Amino acid sequence: MPQTNLVRNLLDSVFARARRLRPGASPSDPTPSLPTGAAGADTAMALARALLAERSQFSSLKIARQMLTAYRALDDEGKTAFLTELAQNFSPDPQAVRRALDAHDQAPSAYALSLVSKAAEAPRQELLRQLNQAPMATAELVTMRADLLRILPQKPDLRALDEDFVHLLRSWFNRGFLVMRRIDWSSPADLLERIIRYEAVHSIAEWGELRDRLQPADRRCYGFFHPAMGDEPLIFVEVALSEEIPSSIQSVLAPARTPLDTAKARVAVFYSISNCQDGLAGISFGQFLIKQVAEDLLAEFPQLHTFVTLSPMPGFQRWLQKAAASGDNDARAALAHGTPGNDWTDDDPRTRARMTLAARYFLTERDERGRLIDPVARFHVGNGARVERLCWMGDTSPRGMAQSGGLMVNYLYDLERAEANHTAYARHSNVAASLALQALAPVSPPR
Repeated sequence: MPQTNLVRNLLDSVFARARRLRPGASPSDPTPSLPTGAAGADTAMALARALLAERSQFSSLKIARQMLTAYRALDDEGKTAFLTELAQNFSPDPQAVRRALDAHDQAPSAYALSLVSKAAEAPRQELLRQLNQAPMATAELVTMRADLLRILPQKPDLRALDEDFVHLLRSWFNRGFLVMRRIDWSSPADLLERIIRYEAVHSIAEWGELRDRLQPADRRCYGFFHPAMGDEPLIFVEVALSEEIPSSIQSVLAPARTPLDTAKARVAVFYSISNCQDGLAGISFGQFLIKQVAEDLLAEFPQLHTFVTLSPMPGFQRWLQKAAASGDNDARAALAHGTPGNDWTDDDPRTRARMTLAARYFLTERDERGRLIDPVARFHVGNGARVERLCWMGDTSPRGMAQSGGLMVNYLYDLERAEANHTAYARHSNVAASLALQALAPVSPPR
């Protein structure tokens, strides 16, 4: 057998075995009672120092497993203490950086510059690399970063540690390592349970609802996976095939609907995109997933001509209240009319006023950093989509009404224009929008 096949089979065997283990565990690992507070943090830190000092690869793997086990046993107090020491005492040596800079100044060269870079790298980065060699340690480190993000608001001095995590995670989770898989009703039960748990846009109450999203021929679900994370999805997207662009999530998820004959499908609707790992916040996968899903769907259904989302507007009601509080008369008037209801017709002045404010929300309003206010809009517009249509009473669930007064929005993915749209927004903050949306609120310079 060729050597490449041997290596491939070996890797397949390793990953298959790793998936049967809980993250960070080894079949022979003991499960002793470990300290959880400050004493536990001291134990974990001692193992961290020993790991950095160890030169034997086999001993390093053993110490790495022990340190991850010790960290896993910590309570919040212990985790905070451990991460704080990691931030404070595993930073670059300022004197070593200064010496490297002086050497470069005296004899500039590419090699001297590389020594500056090496001196400026925090030792905790090497610690994280060493830890990542343990079986399934990647998932443990993603969980560790989730702990860090939870602690960060109370301890902003840990920001440098988070930057080190982000630097490494972007490398470990770059697009080349990601595998897209279709998730359907025949997928393993534990994976389906995760889909229920991780669904972040339109919650799934029970298995019947999940079946309705996965089993019909006009429904698809795809996720990105990483070999080192086993069957833990990183992100997944739910897709509905349709004859036309839908304007409400109620019609998409209606339990008694009749599935569409896929030969009649002309539109692919991305109606839910859920990030699954809190520890990977800021590591973007969604843009790659949507584009690859669109390509796969087009290969399966060449008659498709439109790729569009049906998306929430989670920041709209909050912005409306803030604008009203700051003296915006239009926002004040809109809130004075109360919560929109079924008696608000399309030509009702109250409806038109809300739709005008929603168009303004996308086209002219910006946050303090000059970005679109809505986080979902930032994602799709930044990914090259066009703000296509506002959907009145698109989501009448309690959550939809609270977030946006029932409004939803369609973002259109024109695969030939996506790159140009992305560039226009990234460089000039120009939002691609349909003529219909622009007509609702004349475009003025973002503020």
